[in-house]
Amino acid sequence: MIPTLLQMFALIALGLGWSWFNPGQMSSQTIRKVLTDIVYFIFLPALVLNVLWNASLGLDTLKISLSAAAGVIVSMLLSIYICRRCHTRPHIVGAVVLAAAFPNATYLGYPLLQNTLGQWAGPIAIQYDLLACTPLLLTVGIMLAARFGNKGEKPHPFFTLIKVPPLWAAAIAILLNLSQVQSPEWFQGLLSMMGSAVIPLMLIAIGLALKQGFGETRYLLTVIPVVIIQLFIMPVTVWGMSQLLNMGHELTVAVVLEGAMPSMALGVVLCDRYGLNTGVYAAAVTTTTLLSLFTLPFWFQLVQ
Repeated sequence: MIPTLLQMFALIALGLGWSWFNPGQMSSQTIRKVLTDIVYFIFLPALVLNVLWNASLGLDTLKISLSAAAGVIVSMLLSIYICRRCHTRPHIVGAVVLAAAFPNATYLGYPLLQNTLGQWAGPIAIQYDLLACTPLLLTVGIMLAARFGNKGEKPHPFFTLIKVPPLWAAAIAILLNLSQVQSPEWFQGLLSMMGSAVIPLMLIAIGLALKQGFGETRYLLTVIPVVIIQLFIMPVTVWGMSQLLNMGHELTVAVVLEGAMPSMALGVVLCDRYGLNTGVYAAAVTTTTLLSLFTLPFWFQLVQ
């Protein structure tokens, strides 16, 4: 695991270094938006289609989804409870809840699982994210963001969901998979080529996003609950759920690692849109991402 983490964090550091030194004389926020948009609308759907079309889907898929949903929901409720007890301001509550409840399950989870556990584990990250985390984010997560934000937007969850290209790709892939439609060799090669661009581009984009977090050190105390929930409570919850569902050992290791991922970097977009505190969210992403370099090996050793 350590070599894989070092490779991933080297790409994150590359993005962070670019944002600091800016050799292209272009705003790091602009570069990050271009990279994330290209990945989100083109390369990630290709990766999802390729992975889920050829994945082994069955009862384990349901178990993965239930474990992921349990981790998100418990983390969400716990973070809301802590913020209420501390009388936190609403726009900070929303940022804390999003940061504590939604992990970076695909962009960090996919390469880590695939390179640490083997090719069989890559699809687990996709299923964990797109069949549980993303639907919850785009329904409950967005409703909470609108509730705690100060911009007054009232999104409709259904219309939000149908605008997500990776979810469409997942639905099509699952349909083709269950229908036992064979992927043409040339098309599968194209999808593989496109999908291979997702991880390096998004790791660099994460690095570009971390710069803001380093400038928000005043929120370090505020994000302590996020660190505890995201890096410790969520994997414990997922681990417990996997035991209740009687998962096999290898699958349990994979879902616990997914639950131990740091906060999702793209949540800062939701904070901007709904008027949540982006400084708190950026600080949470930076802190959990850096600490995950140490906590992920801890969880891997613990569940092995």
